[in-house]
Amino acid sequence: MQTAISKKYKKITGIDEAEAILRSCVHCGFCMATCPSYQILQNELDGPRGRIYLIKEMLEGHKATTHTQLHLDRCLTCRSCETTCPSGVKYSRLLDIGRMLVEKNVGRGLVEKLYRWFLLTVIPNRSLLRKALVLGRAFHFVLPESLKSKIGKKPEVQTRPESVHSRKMILFEGCVQAETNPEINAATARVFDRAGITLLTSPEEGCCGAMHQHMSKQARALKLMRANIDAWWPMIESGVEAIVISASGCGVTIKEYGELLKHDKDYADKAQRISNLTRDISEVLSGMELSGFNSIGQGKKIAFQSPCTLQHGQMITGKVEAILESCGYQMTKVPDSHLCCGSAGTYSILQPKIANELRDNKLKALAVGKPDIIATANIGCHSHLTPAAEIPVKHWIELLDTQ
Repeated sequence: MQTAISKKYKKITGIDEAEAILRSCVHCGFCMATCPSYQILQNELDGPRGRIYLIKEMLEGHKATTHTQLHLDRCLTCRSCETTCPSGVKYSRLLDIGRMLVEKNVGRGLVEKLYRWFLLTVIPNRSLLRKALVLGRAFHFVLPESLKSKIGKKPEVQTRPESVHSRKMILFEGCVQAETNPEINAATARVFDRAGITLLTSPEEGCCGAMHQHMSKQARALKLMRANIDAWWPMIESGVEAIVISASGCGVTIKEYGELLKHDKDYADKAQRISNLTRDISEVLSGMELSGFNSIGQGKKIAFQSPCTLQHGQMITGKVEAILESCGYQMTKVPDSHLCCGSAGTYSILQPKIANELRDNKLKALAVGKPDIIATANIGCHSHLTPAAEIPVKHWIELLDTQ
């Protein structure tokens, strides 16, 4: 795609990357067929091709407006278009740059600013999130439905193994998952213990930075990434094998630390090392001998909801299903499994109407094979699907945990 970047943007960090991405797009439209927001809204500007044009027009000097902002906000950043694109367009990276510039040029109203500030202040901070959840459960009747459905019940205290193995990896705890569904990380630790691996944790680690990165707060996102690198570095130097992630939304971001910090002379090499060491838990377990788990499933039928961050972001497909089948579960077919469930980080809070329609479509697809359980690999999908699901929703690693 021919592009002529306006002089006022020429010196902005990332603009050369944005220009290269724009030039790689051949405007073929294959992306539109797999875009969930386009499937719902049927508007060219609510698909990747239309949004690319909006960003191109802005970078060529046309004024960005609330109209531009609306259509960029409606993108789930699911990356299904990237999986489909024959030209390898890095759409999600272009979107991050476009959103950042629109935020600067257009801004937002006071109420919207405060709401976004609240989300970015509370959700990534485990201490504040814990307190907010206590208050939310007590005063749930005053909360908007998009927040009320995320709170859930007070989680039970979880136990973790105390045994120490020669093989050691870092377990990224995360923020939302650690506070709303701590049983997932506890189950991960127990399963890995049975597999002969000790999972270490760092009390200094924090949010992975994904929320800030996708909500046009890139400077804060990079600060969080650097803090995590510092928190993990002593364990990395001591020889841990990997950093394992049970939330695919966090995993895709941490795997991109090297790319996002490549211009930081103090952190570029460390960030790339972090990215190289990061593994989704399915990547570790799929390469192991799991005969000790082979009768756990007992033929129960499982519908696997493959999160976008797993299949499109990390390009991991089939591994979870193969692990579950090897453990005795029967996997059901899920129509349109490439489409987003509507969670997409804070999307289900900020765009509830579209998110709920996508959720309902996903639940119908998951129910086609009449499963006993819906399994997923990301806390965002888990919390979005659970309130509306008639079938129990679990993280897939819990299905391997025999406690």
